[in-house]
Amino acid sequence: MQHQRQRIERYVTDHPGTHFSELSRELDLAAGQVQYHVRKLLKRDTLVQKQLYGRTHYYPPTYDEWEQSALALLRRETAREILVTLLERGPSHPDEVAAAVGVARATLEHHVDHLTEQEIVEKEYGRNNRVTLSVVDPEATADLLVAIEPSLPDRLVDRFVVLLDDIFGE
Repeated sequence: MQHQRQRIERYVTDHPGTHFSELSRELDLAAGQVQYHVRKLLKRDTLVQKQLYGRTHYYPPTYDEWEQSALALLRRETAREILVTLLERGPSHPDEVAAAVGVARATLEHHVDHLTEQEIVEKEYGRNNRVTLSVVDPEATADLLVAIEPSLPDRLVDRFVVLLDDIFGE
């Protein structure tokens, strides 16, 4: 029993922001086993959890609220690509970001809404209400990018959404 908890704790430490399904899949454990052991780890304060946009994510207790939110969103390929684009290009118009990432404007807005809600990206309104997107804390965001290795299933889901955008347009 203790061995499984150590595996879960080690995996979460190595992959902060991992979500429940990924734990089950990557550690080849049944959902009930993961629930049981995670509950024990949460009670001991060796793990913390955060629910964000339909997923429960797990972290070592060393991450603050902002970092937890940022890591959860950075695990989503499209959100990560948006942030990488903004870090590389600096403040940009949404149409430019959508084109660079290769997503429909509606898909970009969906992800940007989450990123702005969590104070990772900000929208600035200039002349004629022209919107510019920028990263709130570029250094901290870039540091967290290093900790992210999205799983293959996560990348496939994100790419499926992009494919649907291509098929059905905005």
